[in-house]
Amino acid sequence: MPDIGHNVSLRERARRIRRHALRMGEVQGQGYIAQALGVADVLSVSYFHALTYRPNEPEWEGRDRFCLSIGHYAIALYAALIEAGVIPEDEIESYGGDDSRLPMSGMAAYTPGMEITGGSLGHGLGIAVGMALGLKRKKSRNFVYNLFSDGELDEGSTWEAAMSAGSFGLDNLIGIVDVNNMQADGPSTQQLNFEPLKPKFEAFNWFAQRVDGNDIDALVAAFDQARNHPGQQPRIIICDTKMGRGVPFLEARERNHFLRVEADEWQKALDIIDAEPRQ
Repeated sequence: MPDIGHNVSLRERARRIRRHALRMGEVQGQGYIAQALGVADVLSVSYFHALTYRPNEPEWEGRDRFCLSIGHYAIALYAALIEAGVIPEDEIESYGGDDSRLPMSGMAAYTPGMEITGGSLGHGLGIAVGMALGLKRKKSRNFVYNLFSDGELDEGSTWEAAMSAGSFGLDNLIGIVDVNNMQADGPSTQQLNFEPLKPKFEAFNWFAQRVDGNDIDALVAAFDQARNHPGQQPRIIICDTKMGRGVPFLEARERNHFLRVEADEWQKALDIIDAEPRQ
């Protein structure tokens, strides 16, 4: 993990990630903000507890790779990369604009720290398997993390990659599933029920854990167990998250894949985040 203010708590990092995401959403008046708020705790633990990287050298060979399979979650990853110092905070105002390094869907060619282009859902885990295999061949000790969505569990390519990773014994691969039970067509489990999810991954020879994805302490413990697990297995952390987390009026709003936020509500949401006690 980089030396970028170890005295700042993970909860405070998550609060700042939420704030950065809200500021970007306000620029365009839209964005997948409910998902970004929901996954902020996962990103905080990823970037400020687990990952090895150099903020000023995003292509450093000795880094852990963090793959964002869910391309439309880019607003969330940008917020984490801004908090981590990989992207300057003054680029927030460019979000989604012409010639911006922060397009509304994540693209590796545009953004420092964006390892893959994940706009076509269901491909991220397969790419991560390839990266993990490549690092194995180079005798690297680095990890590959892959954040993907519960909706991507509908894709056969995800399960082909899962079976491959288990078969190859990729102990340098850590999958992270954001289970918010919402995809474009409605609640994920009502489209194609993937439960029980933990035993499915275990059957594919993964070391599997399931945690509250908005509980920082539980996430820290899960990431530590994933990194230190002694078996020659890929590892999966299944994270149950709440869309809109941290902004009660968005948490309470009727759940939708693309949550509408009115023009006057962005500042209201920021005021709520700013009123949180610093931890």
